[in-house]
Amino acid sequence: MSNFKILSTGIVAIALSLATGCTPTTPHDQNTSEAPSAVPVQRTETASPTPSPTASPTSSGQNNFSSSDRKFVTDAAQDGLAEVQLGQLALQRGTNDAVKQFGQRMVQDHTQVNNQLKQLATQKSVTLPTTIGRTNQQALRRLSALSGAKFDRLYINEMLQGHEKDVSAFQKEAQKGQDPDVKAFAAQALPTLQEHLQQVRAIANPGSSTSTPTPTTTP
Repeated sequence: MSNFKILSTGIVAIALSLATGCTPTTPHDQNTSEAPSAVPVQRTETASPTPSPTASPTSSGQNNFSSSDRKFVTDAAQDGLAEVQLGQLALQRGTNDAVKQFGQRMVQDHTQVNNQLKQLATQKSVTLPTTIGRTNQQALRRLSALSGAKFDRLYINEMLQGHEKDVSAFQKEAQKGQDPDVKAFAAQALPTLQEHLQQVRAIANPGSSTSTPTPTTTP
């Protein structure tokens, strides 16, 4: 009987020692399971989006024409087209050799000036007129109904008045225009227009051609 008590007491002691020996592992397991919980907190703090500065470029006005510059370009385009059409008409209906030669020069020179003006308008994002305007259209209709010497006289008269007006307009723009590119265009074309004016004056008044002053205003 005493041996049974001793055996049972030993078994209880072993069980208690085993129970107490397992308890320290519990806090160790808790610590290891809690340690990784700090990682997600750090990750969420650094994941905040940072706005990227994407400033859209402010485009300066492509077309800052003044009203006077715009009027000059419009008138120059219409008159240039008219000079070409009237010059072609002079080649068809004119009888005087000087008139026909002048008409040929109008076609050549004003086609070149018109192309230069088109390039300028493209750079400035400006739409040029494609018609010659009401005043030029009236002159074209009048001349289209004539032929021979009568046509020659009226054509030269139209060219004289038109080039006096054109030279004055180009001189003014070359001196007082606000857009530097338009001013440069006017200054570049002005000598050609002055030559046209001198030539048409000589045709209109052959005897007084030497006494006719030539515009020499420097832009």
